[in-house]
Amino acid sequence: MDTLKDSFLEILRSEQLLTGASLKDRYHHIWHMDQPLNVKALLLPESTEQVAAIMKICHTNDQPVIVFGGLTNLVGSTETYGDEVVISMERMNGIEKADIQSRTITVEAGAILEHVQQAALERNLLFPLNYGAKGSAQIGGAISTNAGGLQVIRYGMTRQLVLGLETVLADGTVISSLKKIIKDNSAYDIKQLFIGSEGTLGIVTKAVLKLVELPQSRVSAFVGINDFDKVVSFMRYMDQGLAGTLSSYELIWKDSYITLTKDPSVDRSPLPDTYNYYVLLEGLGSHQNQDEDRLENLLENALNEGLILDAAPAYSKTELNRFWHIRENVDALVAVCKFDQHFDISLPIYAVGETIASISESLAKIKGVTHVFPFGHIGDGNIHFMIGKENDSDELKIAINDIVYKPIKMLGGSVSAEHGIGLHKKEYLRLSRTDEEIALMKQLKRTLDPKNILNRGKVLDL
Repeated sequence: MDTLKDSFLEILRSEQLLTGASLKDRYHHIWHMDQPLNVKALLLPESTEQVAAIMKICHTNDQPVIVFGGLTNLVGSTETYGDEVVISMERMNGIEKADIQSRTITVEAGAILEHVQQAALERNLLFPLNYGAKGSAQIGGAISTNAGGLQVIRYGMTRQLVLGLETVLADGTVISSLKKIIKDNSAYDIKQLFIGSEGTLGIVTKAVLKLVELPQSRVSAFVGINDFDKVVSFMRYMDQGLAGTLSSYELIWKDSYITLTKDPSVDRSPLPDTYNYYVLLEGLGSHQNQDEDRLENLLENALNEGLILDAAPAYSKTELNRFWHIRENVDALVAVCKFDQHFDISLPIYAVGETIASISESLAKIKGVTHVFPFGHIGDGNIHFMIGKENDSDELKIAINDIVYKPIKMLGGSVSAEHGIGLHKKEYLRLSRTDEEIALMKQLKRTLDPKNILNRGKVLDL
């Protein structure tokens, strides 16, 4: 380690390199802040050039590397074995002023998502990537995991919001293409290799992000429905009726909804807790009063036609925020669980109703399972499960995994809709990808990282 340390100090100041006792206040995940970080060293680069120089040293010395962002991942991507060097992107948090004409913003990988959103708002623009961890998640992590969130049905995943990318390869080579153009069919789109690869192919250091015009109105409503087929029919009805402005369509199952709106939760329900399904929808438009009137008319017609059983529009900004707090306050579900296990699967929308009902029924029969809470982004088929447990044993964890993941392959779904594979889902990747796809992934990994030093042991076994 002394030789490595001397090499790092040739390119970094002493305060940019943490070892030994200076690591005691560091951790590998925001949920494990009580566990000191177990690594050789943590490095704090301040530029792409420093990251490249670090990787040249690590490549020469066959030194494994893990990249830290906001440490909000849910699949063990930042867990350490003790022999790694960590590169933390926290000091590379620069955000350039949004470019109004090209509707882009250029940011460093360590920029916090919420700060990027705010920088766009200051120019009357919107960066539409949005999810619960926005106050701590970093852009580099969002890109590396191809993060999704609440507005995917209108704006797409992170992949659709990245125009240009700068990445450092395992040997320190910098691949920089920070273009602000939407159309570029000049051969391979190299940046797509790194988006969603979870830091196993390269280290994202900077990105050009796509912005959109800031909506001038926001309308929302909670809706009660008893039949899953009508959940889907109502989504199509609202998408058509809102004329392309439907931005979110969230679904919460009955037990989850009751827990989210009863003690010890701080939230209260705007609807009776008697329905099987609760939809929370959002429309982003151009005229608040007109859009509110249109939403009310659509809801009234849906009630008259029997598409829905009940509806509660948000009539103020306070109500709107209260509605969305119900959906995003996952801590209210965690609070009633002694131990909890999380899932984010993708299913064809037509199969969601029966599949989730079957999974929930099977989970409830497992000894040690205390709660089954499904909810999610039904507009893109992404369903989250939070499972409450009596213990955190590996045996119970595997039994739960086997039930949740069992239908995935047959239905053409995915074991990960937006959280990635990391360490925890690695053995289940074969349920979402064919042998040929996995073989090609491994070939790409060996080509770009022949010494297997980037996030070693995550996503793929080589």
